[in-house]
Amino acid sequence: MNPASNSFRQALAPVLVIEDEPSVLAFISSALERNGYRVMQATTGSEGLRLLREHEFSGVISDMRTPGGINGADVHAWILANRPEMAARLLFTTGDTASEETAAILVKTGMPCLEKPFRVQQLVAAVEKIVGRTH
Repeated sequence: MNPASNSFRQALAPVLVIEDEPSVLAFISSALERNGYRVMQATTGSEGLRLLREHEFSGVISDMRTPGGINGADVHAWILANRPEMAARLLFTTGDTASEETAAILVKTGMPCLEKPFRVQQLVAAVEKIVGRTH
């Protein structure tokens, strides 16, 4: 890990991770923290939206499907309506890219998506791309 890039990442606002599977949430959070990012966690889409209303984030990683009636597409729509400066700093994750609904959402939003399972290197590379985006 490059100490200079690690310092830069620590200076950024945290990355919000919205993920309902405890093992996946722990994996993503640990991988990002080991690579110098600060992380805030939400286990439902509604909790993620609450955190988005209350805090600044350098990026958002959202599972496409979360319990509680608010999914990744809803998070994207909320960001577009309420935090448009963050619209390009969203990364979806999913274990369901074969679903027609998921494919349609990805096409409609144009947001990047990591298909589960993914490797730490893939995650970090994708996060580096989204946190560097400003619009």
